[in-house]
Formats: sequence, C-alpha cells, structure tokens
Amino acid sequence: MKTWLPLLPLSLVAATLAGNAAFPSGSAASAELACSRATGGPPGPLLDPADAVICLLDHQTGLFQTVKDIAVRDLRANTVVLAKVGELAKVPIFTTASEPAGTNGPLMSELAQAAPSAKYIPRKGEISAWDNEDFKKAVQATGRKTLVIAGVWTSVCVQFPALQAKADGYKVYAVIDSSGDMSQAATDMSVARMTAAGIVPVTTNTVLCEFQRTWARPDAAAYGALYSELVPNYHAVAESYTRAQEAAMQKK
Repeated sequence: MKTWLPLLPLSLVAATLAGNAAFPSGSAASAELACSRATGGPPGPLLDPADAVICLLDHQTGLFQTVKDIAVRDLRANTVVLAKVGELAKVPIFTTASEPAGTNGPLMSELAQAAPSAKYIPRKGEISAWDNEDFKKAVQATGRKTLVIAGVWTSVCVQFPALQAKADGYKVYAVIDSSGDMSQAATDMSVARMTAAGIVPVTTNTVLCEFQRTWARPDAAAYGALYSELVPNYHAVAESYTRAQEAAMQKK
C-alpha cells in the first residue's frame, strides 16, 4: 500500500476516510472502460467482475455460534464488504440459507443493506446449495463462469458447492476470511482439498483489489471507502496522510 498511497489525490483520500461515502457519479460501463485502458486489456489470470458471480452461502446467526477459526465480528464485517464489492462492481449476488427456521438461524441481517440487489434462493433441505436446482439454474442463467464463494461452514457450505461447480466447468474462488468453520483444522483441511481440486483460495481484500484493478476510474473513491471499512488500519494511514498534506499546503 505504501508504494501508491502518496500518489492519490487528496480528494480521493478524503473520500476513502468517509468509510461509507456515496458512490461518485459515472456509469459502470465507463468504469470498466477506464479499467481496461489502464491494464491494457482483459483481466487475464485475475478475477474478471464481468464474468463473476458472488455466492454467499449460509451466513446464519445460529451457525455463527459454532465458528472458531475467525472472530465472528471479523467474519461478519468481511462478508459485508464482500457483498458491497459485488454491488459496486455490478456482479450478480446470490444468497441462500440452510434450514433458516431451525437451529441454523436466519441470515445475518446486514446482508440486506449491504447487497440490496442480491437474490435470495430458498432451499428444500439440501446441504449443498449446488444440489438445489433453483440455485444452480440461477447461476447458470447469468451466463457467467467464475464463482466467488463464501459461507459457513467452510468445510461444508463452501467446499461442497465449490467442488461440484468446479466439476461442472466453473472457475471457483473460495473467500476464506468471509467464511468460517468449527476449527482451524477444519478450515485447513478444506483449503487443502479445494486447492488440490483446482479451486483458488482468496481473501476478501483480494477480491476487492482484483475487481477494482485501477484507481483511474470514476468510482475509485467508492472502492477506497471499502478499503477503510475492511482494514481499519488503512483508514488510519489515509487519515495521517491527509493531515500531513493539509499541513504542507498551509505552509505554502
């Protein structure tokens, strides 16, 4: 981060400090055009938001109580940012829950506000979302072939559909810090198995950065705000930089 932060315009850093700043004007199409020009063409090996679908699976309040590999506070916060990244990048978002009327509990309430465009797809008892025909058909209907999956538990609700979708020909990315499991061992074994099957483990910040790709886009301040929300220490760095720049300008 330190290599590019001093190059950001002061106005952009100020918007980043807002944390929940409103998205600047400018169409998604113009943003993607700017991204394409800056990077010299298609995303290549990096995540392409134009081909991606975000699947948020079973982020349920009952299941959260069993999570031991990540602080639930961080899990919820990361999942909210992942949902907001999808909204900002105009990526289709699907949510679902496993037996929400039972002990697994309802979906975390923050998702509705973070991703108002997300489509909730109820299941009929299937443990794996990929075994639910409505969910699978909804993903297929997008015409996109890259799945970004997060959920609780990692070893079941993420791993099962990830393996199935990979076998069906999709590129699959598992967002590990927007997922949770009952132990670190459960997560480690799941990541090892998924990696061996060709599924790519990533973090929420990886998805954010790869969807953004460049600061030379009209919605850059909105992406900057998400960095502040995801990484509080980054907010502090941006704040210090802003104050230093303001002091330097006053001396002129």
